[in-house]
Amino acid sequence: MECILFDLDNTLYPSRCDLFGLIDQRINSYMHEVVGIPLEQVDILRRQYWQAYGVTMQGLMRHHQVDPEDYLHYVHDVDVASRLQAEPDLRQALVSLPQSKVVFTNSSRAHTDRVLGTLGISDLFDQVFDIRVADYVPKPYLQPYHRVLEQLGLTGSQCIMVEDSVANLKPAKDLGMTTILVGNATPGSFVDRQLAEVVELPAALADWGSTGASLQRGIAPQ
Repeated sequence: MECILFDLDNTLYPSRCDLFGLIDQRINSYMHEVVGIPLEQVDILRRQYWQAYGVTMQGLMRHHQVDPEDYLHYVHDVDVASRLQAEPDLRQALVSLPQSKVVFTNSSRAHTDRVLGTLGISDLFDQVFDIRVADYVPKPYLQPYHRVLEQLGLTGSQCIMVEDSVANLKPAKDLGMTTILVGNATPGSFVDRQLAEVVELPAALADWGSTGASLQRGIAPQ
């Protein structure tokens, strides 16, 4: 494998940190205070937009003419350091991986930089692909996956994708990637392995290698 693609939020750090809870509040605030959506409609529309478009932002762009850059700046204006801190074990785990490492996220580059900096791992990633990589089209649509592979100059079979979202791993598997689910979500048949946290990744890859198992065989989640 040439490259490992890591999702950012709730993947490189555990969901128990609840950083996304702060972003969640900012999304609600943006919809109500900036866009002017009645408070009682905010949750309903968020669910509708998420199901229809993958992210709330796409629904707001399509139906409320929201400027995506204004949205991204507003919702990611959170105190990252209040929920995250430097993680030496995470850094050691990532350093031990010989593959090229990139971030592939539906968040913004500014938010990604703040998170990686707070975790103390900014220097370990060769590239960051944010929501702009396919003109604000998010995972799990195929367009951003194709753009990322094109820019990396790699095929799907040369990549491992590490994600907390089951839905986002389906197109990765369709493109030939090895898929690793982080967290306790129920995996689909297209998930090759499930880990509690990213720090377990080096051991998991070493285990595959030592047993001679193919990473593309659909190993049952552990």
